[in-house]
Amino acid sequence: MTPYKELQERIGKLQETMRKEDLAGALLIQRADLFYFSGTGQNAQLFIPAEGKPTLIVKKSMARAEQESKLEQIIPYDGSDKLKKYITELLPKGSKIGIETDVLPANLYFRYQKMLEGYQLADISRAIRKIRAIKSDYELGLMREAAKISTAIFKQARIIIREGLTEIELAGQLEEHARSMGHQGAVRMRGFNQELYYGHIMSGENAAAISFFDGPTGGSGLNPSFPQGAGPGLIKRNEPILVDFVSVLGGYMVDQTRIFCLGEPPAHLQEAYKIAVFIKNTLLTMGKAGVTTGSIYEKAEQIASEAGLGNHFMGYVEKVSFVGHGVGLELDELPVIARGSDTPLEEGMVFALEPKFVFPGEGTVGIEDTLVVESRQLKQLTSYSDQLQII
Repeated sequence: MTPYKELQERIGKLQETMRKEDLAGALLIQRADLFYFSGTGQNAQLFIPAEGKPTLIVKKSMARAEQESKLEQIIPYDGSDKLKKYITELLPKGSKIGIETDVLPANLYFRYQKMLEGYQLADISRAIRKIRAIKSDYELGLMREAAKISTAIFKQARIIIREGLTEIELAGQLEEHARSMGHQGAVRMRGFNQELYYGHIMSGENAAAISFFDGPTGGSGLNPSFPQGAGPGLIKRNEPILVDFVSVLGGYMVDQTRIFCLGEPPAHLQEAYKIAVFIKNTLLTMGKAGVTTGSIYEKAEQIASEAGLGNHFMGYVEKVSFVGHGVGLELDELPVIARGSDTPLEEGMVFALEPKFVFPGEGTVGIEDTLVVESRQLKQLTSYSDQLQII
């Protein structure tokens, strides 16, 4: 369970931001945010005043919430009228109340707007995401434990990959192995209509198949309702096998990718893989607190272009303009290592760096590791050999 001191520090940071932005309170309902500030993922709403103690208002399950959360004020939800009465007794009319407009469904927003008539509803999403971007020692400890699962997954992949195995069979066996070590299963994403099941485990041309997913790889999936990830195709010799796996423990995730192959892939794919590793190592040296995310992306793109691989970097035709993304309770946190971004890295930020090259009809090669920003360097949380895994 999240320690009380940890919750206090998180809530204190949000209250400090609220006071700066002239917000009298915040009403949070999104599950990842709710868990971050309360320590429970039950069906609830968390009201945080700019001054004073927060109150967790629980619809279901009250018993679980009281068991899981260390907050002092936990009350049952008795309907919107009672919630309105609770807030109006605390805050005068005309006050600004922060809500998570980046994820709140429109109909729920309008319901809050009607319920809190006379108050100003303002977005607090960006402030929450910036606070969550800086990981505490407690959070980093959980992510290091998740990284142990990740290492075990890649060791297991090398053992079980064989000719004749289908992508979905490989994915299922690795997922089972992860679950046996405590993986929670769900990989949370904040972006609208973005979803992921463990990761992308694909081989050959399927690893270069384009999909809706906001990343360099997509894959066919098993049907059009979930058009990404592993498909029914057989794993073949001399084709790169992409194992891009998200390991989650205690709610916190790390993201890691390695390339396996039964025999050697074509020489140009091996060379592209070496460039991907070179990009990662160059950015490890370059990155530290104060360096902007945009400059990191530009360096990666420059190396890819100078190697003659610019057209394949982070996709082909339908490319993405980032080479890294924040991770934590969700897979798409801040910071984003993207073109044109002027966000400076800060100590405690954690992001997955994933230089990849996509070759239509042939596959994807690249590498990914989860890194934490320190004052003078980037430090890897994930660990496994950077070598192309030829079996």
